[in-house]
Amino acid sequence: MNPDRIPVIVGIGEVKDRPADPAQGMEPMALMAEAIRRAEADAGASLVGRIDAIDVVNSVSWPYADLPGSLCAALGIAPVRRNYGPVGGETPVRFLHEAAERIARGESVVAAVCGAEAQHTVSAAQKRGIELPWTPKDPNAQPRNRNYLAELVRRHGIDMPIRVYPLYENATQAAWGQTPAEGLAESAQLWSTYSSVAAENPDSWLQRRFPPEEIATASASNRMIAWPYPKLMTANPLVNQGAAVLVTSLATARAAGIPDHRVIPIQGGAAAGEPLDYMQRDQFNGAHAMDVVLEAALDIVGGDASRFAHREFYSCFPCVPKMARRKLGLPEGTLPTVAGGLTFHGAPLNNYMLHAACGMVRALRSDAGALGLLYGQGGFVTKHRSLVLGGEATGALVSRDRQAEADARRGPAPLLVDDRTGEATVETHTVVFRTDGTPDFGAVILRLPDGARTMARVPREDTGTLEALMATSRSAVGLRGRLSAGQDGLQHWTI
Repeated sequence: MNPDRIPVIVGIGEVKDRPADPAQGMEPMALMAEAIRRAEADAGASLVGRIDAIDVVNSVSWPYADLPGSLCAALGIAPVRRNYGPVGGETPVRFLHEAAERIARGESVVAAVCGAEAQHTVSAAQKRGIELPWTPKDPNAQPRNRNYLAELVRRHGIDMPIRVYPLYENATQAAWGQTPAEGLAESAQLWSTYSSVAAENPDSWLQRRFPPEEIATASASNRMIAWPYPKLMTANPLVNQGAAVLVTSLATARAAGIPDHRVIPIQGGAAAGEPLDYMQRDQFNGAHAMDVVLEAALDIVGGDASRFAHREFYSCFPCVPKMARRKLGLPEGTLPTVAGGLTFHGAPLNNYMLHAACGMVRALRSDAGALGLLYGQGGFVTKHRSLVLGGEATGALVSRDRQAEADARRGPAPLLVDDRTGEATVETHTVVFRTDGTPDFGAVILRLPDGARTMARVPREDTGTLEALMATSRSAVGLRGRLSAGQDGLQHWTI
């Protein structure tokens, strides 16, 4: 292959900002600019001035009117492509893959992917009543809406990730034949492994190892959020972190004097998605889109997942890497991260996987010829991306849209109904907790005798049903109970 068309990563940069005074904190744009400068320094070549394409990961903590434009002005560059991404934890993987595709087509010479958040400083400033001296906020910024979700689930309040992913956790545990106690133990050990990697990563937010017992045990500092997840099993967005990756061709890297052992080839990957409304999916114990993008990654390595010497499985909540490991056929105890995970490394909202890409580059530079897998996810187990890095710089970039295959595997979703009474069986569930650590309400997805699906609430006062949903010795999936009309206008379910 022509070295001008072989895409490689040549520079990575990360920055972490922990000011004692919020007024001294760096805004997201400044974090991005610094990360790009550090990526140029890491490459050891003057590349920033040659950037002709920049993709900026969606930033939530501080809304800008034109973030790519402001960033380019701060850097003194004028790339032809200035793209601002949609919301989604998989977007850094997507942007890296798309940058590689443009280089392979000869449409770009040097591309930058960057992102940052400063939610820790923003939250601290709000608590202290401090007005941050940053770029003025976009006065036309609109809050996110989730109108694509069924009105039924929005009325029940099961419309945010921390309340949806437990539905997958409980459904997968049941499908795998685990008791909730066994599922909790696996999650705690897995998360302890993530924390061990974060403890050795100087760019992580939390830099100590958390033992499984601490992660699994609810306490004042580790309160339950949504069954079965306590705080230490959830993503931590209260961070100030930025990252950037520079992508170019092998020929450009060599011409700039970058040695081959410092460049990391991009081999390719795949994308697919689930229906946006999770109630329109056929199952909660797996995701067809996850399966097909991981199968595409396996195709690159001849079907042998053990050839991935390094891995990063998206880790907003434990069910995701547990599902990915099983799909790849890897043994329990497989190291799932190069960066430390969204709890311990920190979760700069949509940008974590760019930090993971930086960690992957470091791992592959120290392991000549090895291959690494990035698996990212966005939404409510919705958007899925895989990308393989490392190995030989052959230029045979793999780009696969696996959407049609995911759709073909997906069975019909059950009819979604409301205002039913009578017998109903638990398909999956969670229990939402108050800030004082006590249950607020239960939420159950139910199947009716005619096969239809619905959602119902278990009120705080129905302690017997809540206890059954949170039993540790047996899964609540499959329990039968009765639907009735509640005085709050919602369907209620009791065992």
